[in-house]
Amino acid sequence: MKEGGRKQGSASPCAACKLLRRRCAADCVFAPYFPADEPHKFANVHKVFGASNVNKMLQGIGRLSLIRRYNTSNDLYELPEHQRGDAVSSMVYEANARVRDPVYGCVGAISSLQQQIDALQIQLAVAQAEAVHLRVRQTQTASCSYWTQPHSPTNSASPSSKPIFDIDMGLDHTSYADSMWS
Repeated sequence: MKEGGRKQGSASPCAACKLLRRRCAADCVFAPYFPADEPHKFANVHKVFGASNVNKMLQGIGRLSLIRRYNTSNDLYELPEHQRGDAVSSMVYEANARVRDPVYGCVGAISSLQQQIDALQIQLAVAQAEAVHLRVRQTQTASCSYWTQPHSPTNSASPSSKPIFDIDMGLDHTSYADSMWS
C-alpha cells in the first residue's frame, strides 16, 4: 500500500528526491505527487519547469510582492492543498507535451485536435447535404410518378387512393453509404 508516494515501512525516496539525489524527508513536498515507481513524471516536469519552481508552487512560496502590498490575505497566493494534485497533473501533461513538441507543447496537440474537429464537421455537413439531396430526389421521383399515372375523378375521391405527399421518408443507408464516405 502506498501512502504519500512511499511504501509503508520503507525509506524509499520519492521520484523527485531520487532524481535530485537528496534524502527524502518525512514531510517531503514532492512525495505525495511523484511516487518512487513513476520516475519519468518528475524527470519531465523537472526538465521543463525546474524542481525549484515546482517546489515553490507546491509550498505556496514566491508570491507576487506587488499584489501582496494591496492584499494582506494569504488565500489569494497559496494553492489550496486539495488542488495541488490537479496542478501537478497539469504540469506533468504540459511537460510531457513539451518533451514531445518543444515548440508548441500542448497547444500543438490542442490545435491538431481542433483541425480534426473542423474536418469532421465538414464531413458531417457534406453527409447531411447529401441526405437532403437524396430526400429531395426521392420526393421528386415519387411526385413525377404520381402525375404520370392515369387518374380518374372517381378514383381520386375514393378513400383507398393515396394522397400526394404520402411518401416513405426512411432512407436506405446501404445504397448510398459508399458515396458519402469515399
